[in-house]
Amino acid sequence: MNPTALLPRHPVPALNVPLTAGGRFVLGAAPGERFDLVVFYRGLHCPICTKYLMELERLAPEFAARGVQIVAVSSDDEARGREMAEKVNAAVVRFGYGLSLKSARQWGLYISASRGKTSIGIEEPALFSEPGVFIVRPDGTLYYGAVQTMPFARPQFQDLLGAIDFAIAKDYPARGEYVGAV
Repeated sequence: MNPTALLPRHPVPALNVPLTAGGRFVLGAAPGERFDLVVFYRGLHCPICTKYLMELERLAPEFAARGVQIVAVSSDDEARGREMAEKVNAAVVRFGYGLSLKSARQWGLYISASRGKTSIGIEEPALFSEPGVFIVRPDGTLYYGAVQTMPFARPQFQDLLGAIDFAIAKDYPARGEYVGAV
């Protein structure tokens, strides 16, 4: 079964997950001034995710300066979510955990089955979601989305900052919204 494609300019699925620092992230409850950046990652077992999220943490002040708030989310349990936040030295990026695989699929994420221990010796969960990056407008509609079938070749956060700058300066609309006949 292929994941469902989300449509730009249309509402994204609900997202309500507990945060490793306490409380919950509820998408839309207190949106960023311009956007929310939702980064779905594979989990603690993924060394590429760690490196990717460290870069996100490094650039987080740049996103904040543009009115973008960030959350990184996985289907890991609380202990693994906390461990990832610690590995990343998260001070700005909020880490959500416990994403249900049903919710992951609603977001169009691919689901993988465990292959045992990864190269860093951490067991993969039985099932987990693959990466996805979404930029959501304060009204809850999709502005940008990218999903991967595996951990490689993800959107670079520096590139996303440039895209956000362009979108703000030019009032550039979300693209890919056409669903008519072709």
